[in-house]
Amino acid sequence: MTAGEWLLLGVLSIVWGASFFFFKILVVALPPFTLVLGRVGMAAIALHLVMIARGAPFRMTRDQIGPFLLLGLINNSVPFVLIAFGETRIASGVAAILNGTTPLFTVLVAHFLGHERLTPAKIVAIALGMAGVIVLTGPGALRGLGGDLTGELCCLMAAVLYGFGTNYSRRFGKMPPLTVVTAQCTSAAIWLIPMSVVVDHPWTLAPLDARTWAAWVGIALPSTAFGYLMFFRLIRTIGPTNLVLVTLLVPISALLLGALFLGEAITAHALAGMALIGLSLAAIDGRVWQRLRPARA
Repeated sequence: MTAGEWLLLGVLSIVWGASFFFFKILVVALPPFTLVLGRVGMAAIALHLVMIARGAPFRMTRDQIGPFLLLGLINNSVPFVLIAFGETRIASGVAAILNGTTPLFTVLVAHFLGHERLTPAKIVAIALGMAGVIVLTGPGALRGLGGDLTGELCCLMAAVLYGFGTNYSRRFGKMPPLTVVTAQCTSAAIWLIPMSVVVDHPWTLAPLDARTWAAWVGIALPSTAFGYLMFFRLIRTIGPTNLVLVTLLVPISALLLGALFLGEAITAHALAGMALIGLSLAAIDGRVWQRLRPARA
């Protein structure tokens, strides 16, 4: 990957890492279906307004309806709801470890679909990355595994769906990212509207305060609309295997944001976890090892 692509990957990890802050506020006040509907719905409205302002309002052909509905289902609505529900039952450290398995599922799906070959270097890199996430979140988080099987399965299923969704996103690589993200968020909202109405009865919820509304807008615009614009810009240049490395960077971003804005301490095991994740990224990139080989020779 180029320096610019690494920079975009880092920015993406920050905006997705920030969603942890917003989620901590929202999950207390909103049920999962309504929370996620607001996230993708507000993002879809903002993206439609951007397209209208650019003089190219969104249009979907009959042939595109099915693929876009599937994209919104497996890349947004279902995994978002699974994570929202799962994190109401398990600790955030356990959720981070389970979410850290996303690169593994992405690489496996890419291999079996013939998109990218599974190599020993990728296996080693993913193992290092997953170990880094475990160390970063704290060894104590492992003891939480098995505490609530339902919540853990929800987060694990979300990681599996992200593996399929990231690979499926390749088929939209030739389309403008703004068009794809608008279609994805709109489709996800279409799936979630009936679920929110039937299950959550949002009209019965207590009025939200300004802090909750700010968090809802934050998770919708920077973390979803802007984040997925970068996602679809990157996927056509670096592929799903490299792109999903952002999942390993997100815990680092969340940790650094917590230290910066919430005064949370960065422990020694967190630094060790960051180092392992750094080794994982270097192994995937490959340039460090290529430079070391001539030196050894």
